Amino acid sequence: MIKRIVDSYSSNFISSWTVLILDTVTVIGAFVLAYFVRFNFNYLVIDPVNVQIQIVSTSSAYFLSFLAIRSYVGIIRHTGLSDVFRILKAVGISLGILILINIVLVSNDIKSSFIVPYSILILHFLLSLFLLVGIRVAVKLFFIQITRQFTKEKIPVFIYGAGASGMLTKNALVQDRAYRYDIVAYIDDNPSKVSKRLEGIPVVTPFRALRPSYIKRHGIKQLIIAIQGIHPEKKKKVVEAGLDLHLDVKVVPAIDYWINGQLSSQQLRRVKIEELLERDPIELDSRNIREEIKNKVIMVTGGAGSIGCEIARQVINYGPKRLIILDQAESPMYDLQFEIVNTRVYQKYLNRIEFVIANVKDKLRMDNIFDLYRPDIIYHAAAYKHVPLMENNPYEALMVNIFGTKIVADLSIKYECDKFVMVSTDKAVNPTNIMGASKRIAEMYIQSLSYGTTKFVTTRFGNVLGSNGSVVPLFRKQLESGGPITVTHKDITRFFMTIPEACNLVLEAGAMCNGSDIFIFDMGEPVKIYEMARKMIKLYGYEDSEVEIKETGLRPGEKLYEELLHNKENTLPTHHPKIKRANVSTLPYNEICSFIDSLTELIVEADEYALVAKMKQMVPEFISNNSVFEKLDHKVERR
Repeated sequence: MIKRIVDSYSSNFISSWTVLILDTVTVIGAFVLAYFVRFNFNYLVIDPVNVQIQIVSTSSAYFLSFLAIRSYVGIIRHTGLSDVFRILKAVGISLGILILINIVLVSNDIKSSFIVPYSILILHFLLSLFLLVGIRVAVKLFFIQITRQFTKEKIPVFIYGAGASGMLTKNALVQDRAYRYDIVAYIDDNPSKVSKRLEGIPVVTPFRALRPSYIKRHGIKQLIIAIQGIHPEKKKKVVEAGLDLHLDVKVVPAIDYWINGQLSSQQLRRVKIEELLERDPIELDSRNIREEIKNKVIMVTGGAGSIGCEIARQVINYGPKRLIILDQAESPMYDLQFEIVNTRVYQKYLNRIEFVIANVKDKLRMDNIFDLYRPDIIYHAAAYKHVPLMENNPYEALMVNIFGTKIVADLSIKYECDKFVMVSTDKAVNPTNIMGASKRIAEMYIQSLSYGTTKFVTTRFGNVLGSNGSVVPLFRKQLESGGPITVTHKDITRFFMTIPEACNLVLEAGAMCNGSDIFIFDMGEPVKIYEMARKMIKLYGYEDSEVEIKETGLRPGEKLYEELLHNKENTLPTHHPKIKRANVSTLPYNEICSFIDSLTELIVEADEYALVAKMKQMVPEFISNNSVFEKLDHKVERR
């Protein structure tokens, strides 16, 4: 019966005008009570005529203040600090008005019943504030307690962080109507908070809370990380400790993502695998990058891809004169255009952004685009990158990764661009596949162009988390469909970076280059794909035994370990600790061009084996792995 009543009225709210009237009645009652308190409840000494006149003037002042401040518009059952502040402001202004009236009347020797004793005014102010706030809080607590009685399930949780964000998280959880969250404890490292209580909830150390015995005794099911800006390494340790204890670990999103500045329990999200691989935050020389980009015409090829679109987003924030985002993929370009057009922070730059559909291997089209826009800086991210696909389609790999890069680089020289920044890959080092070898040849060509005014730079890094075709989105899809998760080999390892981190470093490397450089990014420690799969299973709340990890075998061209440097290469430091300059040998421009001309002739003949054989001749360290082209390795005469 009670549940039906609660359900039927829970979606109904008292109108603002009703709240205004009730607040005014409360103010009137508080005034009468103030008089009784002032005269020790001896009503015989109170002049009822004066009281009636003063009630009119006092309640009128409060009524007008309520209207001006709009303190009555909040939903009472969801009263928060902002509502309390509005009430305080309204009653404070009312008190000021009434005191001012007293001063004016007294200074002009006007004897009037409108003069309210200051003791009454002060008492009335305090009582009104107490009652207006108290009634709202009482209604809120009553509503929470009533609705919590009928929630589906009780969930005991820890909140990691006993600060302001932790308190707001607690408030959001207790107001949740779908589940009855039981906040067992706050976890905090601050010794001045430990062993104290916040609103009756104890604050304990991580050592005490994150123990199997404590978890079992209190039946903890969730660990919610509520600290804003927690250090990545610390966050990783907390998350892994929670996962090892079979807890459902969630995080509070950044304040910028709270809806209308308010947090709700529905906004809590699962920890992402990217957060377990985060390293120390990268500190960029923003001033240097801004000086590089501001008021320049910037072109991003492959601008609708994972790396290209993030480079474009970051470039926008540095105020370019014009940004040309170029890609051949129509649908991803439309999605990026829709995102940028509908993102408030980009609104003021929309007249500077051009979305261009074009293919980098179309020389005539690219020439027209360069002639039209005259870019100052090129960020060349256009490339085919999927190893097995390119192993089966070497023609396309060469056309885009080599000849497309050559076309854009040559046009950069023709139209006197300041800089050309190429996005390369660790698969170009000791390549075992067509994709990696094609990127290495592109690197070699770029390095040979050091004779003109255009500065060329290559940035080389490993896999980026969450990019199109990477293992993370694949694992997510497999987990959401119930498994199994597939890995090609139990021992396969890869270097990983987040997309924003990689693009930050691309911009930084582009700003620091002085010539034909190859920059290597600090990728941290290599990560075992098998272990990443196990962590993702835990992040989704499964046990290892519930989701199978299935080995499918190495794909064509795939190798177990990636490298960032060739055996004969070494690095030199730069001013940025995450970026190293590779000391890489290269071939003269004429020799590179001769090789590429040979590839052009073979492209026309469409002989894939001849193409790959020529690539192996150009890149002696290119040894095929798990590929039909392995038989060429014993026949090719290396340079």
